[in-house]
Amino acid sequence: MLTYSLTELSGLLKSRKISSVELTQSYLDRIHQLNPAINAYISTNPEISLNQAKQADSRIAHGMSEPLTGIPVAQKDIFCAEGWTTTCGSKMLSNFISPYDAHIIEKFNQTGAVLLGRTNMDEFAMGSSNETSYFGVVHNPWDLEAVPGGSSGGSAAAVAAGMAPAATGTDTGGSIRQPAALCGITGIKPTYGLVSRFGMIAYASSLDQAGPMARTAEDCALLLNIMAGFDPRDSTSVNRQKEDYTADLNRPLTGLKVGLPKEYFTDGLNPEIAKCIEMSCDILRKEGAILHEISLPNSPIAIPAYYVLASAEASSNLERYDGVRYGYRSPSYHDLTDMYKKTRAEGFGAEVKRRIMIGTYVLSAGYYDAYYIKAQKLRRLIANDFSNAFKEIDVILGPTSPQPAFNIGERNNDPVSMYLSDIYTIAVNLAGLPGLSLPAGFSGQGRPIGIQLIGNYFNEARLLNIAHRYQQVTDWHTRRPAL
Repeated sequence: MLTYSLTELSGLLKSRKISSVELTQSYLDRIHQLNPAINAYISTNPEISLNQAKQADSRIAHGMSEPLTGIPVAQKDIFCAEGWTTTCGSKMLSNFISPYDAHIIEKFNQTGAVLLGRTNMDEFAMGSSNETSYFGVVHNPWDLEAVPGGSSGGSAAAVAAGMAPAATGTDTGGSIRQPAALCGITGIKPTYGLVSRFGMIAYASSLDQAGPMARTAEDCALLLNIMAGFDPRDSTSVNRQKEDYTADLNRPLTGLKVGLPKEYFTDGLNPEIAKCIEMSCDILRKEGAILHEISLPNSPIAIPAYYVLASAEASSNLERYDGVRYGYRSPSYHDLTDMYKKTRAEGFGAEVKRRIMIGTYVLSAGYYDAYYIKAQKLRRLIANDFSNAFKEIDVILGPTSPQPAFNIGERNNDPVSMYLSDIYTIAVNLAGLPGLSLPAGFSGQGRPIGIQLIGNYFNEARLLNIAHRYQQVTDWHTRRPAL
């Protein structure tokens, strides 16, 4: 059962060949077995999960099931869930039990899915390797010496290791797509505003977006059917007609125009990844796609623009963590000002402090125009590049990450090198576009390689269609780590 797709599991549950309680328990047993080595989960609560599974079995017995009723889903520990600790991977929130549900938790509860556990993540979603979590490093199931990617590395590792059939993640600069690529699974970052951010702990509000992570594009489509939808509690939520992302999965790719940005294929790209992309191009051609070279001339400025804007928003969003109303408070202080200082010094990790300080600097008097306003202008140029490209082509194909998974600790003393891990994903967030990563091969070390598809606004169905057709003629998504 632990290798079945969501569609297969749903069929078994509906025919009552297995129960949700049995299925949930099998995953809890797998977590108990593997989590000490992988550290994909921050917390589980078998009592709550199994109670939800019992309720799901009752719904199924009464003929009230939906596609994901009774399916266990791992939730990134950035989404508030009533009665669960919601830590965001930080000491600052290590004792915070949420009094309410995030929008997507509500949506999964309404369909009868089971909350399997809370997955590990880079602290406040700030990181590219899942090494900044207060709760320890997450290990890549394909090679325990390697990082799983970040910040949704716990979710990616859980799915890859068979510790969950599916999971949620968030993507601010590549944090769904990059760990999906490094762990050999499929993940999609939807168009900004398609999935509500209500109850999702903020890092950079104009960039954060929730999305699904699973083995296949078909499974991601099923998950996105649940997650997407208008929410009046989120002022950035887009009110548009709801789609069925599974409806066109088998649509032929004949005549599909695929763009290959020349800026993506430079000396900085790992040769093994370049080879996987070449092979993928051949597969798409056989499926009827037409490939074109395109240009995204402002791609090189995406990294500096992103880290100015994201850090500025982080410094603002993280002001609320002061030890007064909730979360960690320093046990020893002299007065209110001292309590603020010690609480934030002790409660935040090094990477979070770094980004807060950068953000505060670029927003300060004398530097706001020079850095923050200029970065916003560059963001518009990057978005314009994509808009111009989509006048000629349907979808963009390129790498997800410049290299396969690197070793744990390899880049801890080189923040710039770590930031460059997201060089191919960040521009998608700056423009608010949808992007999808899917498995496309392995490195010589046996570490997964992913490729990225980028679509125009609200073109998630087409991305999932292309990925699904690709996965019908390849088997990379079926490979499993030897655990």
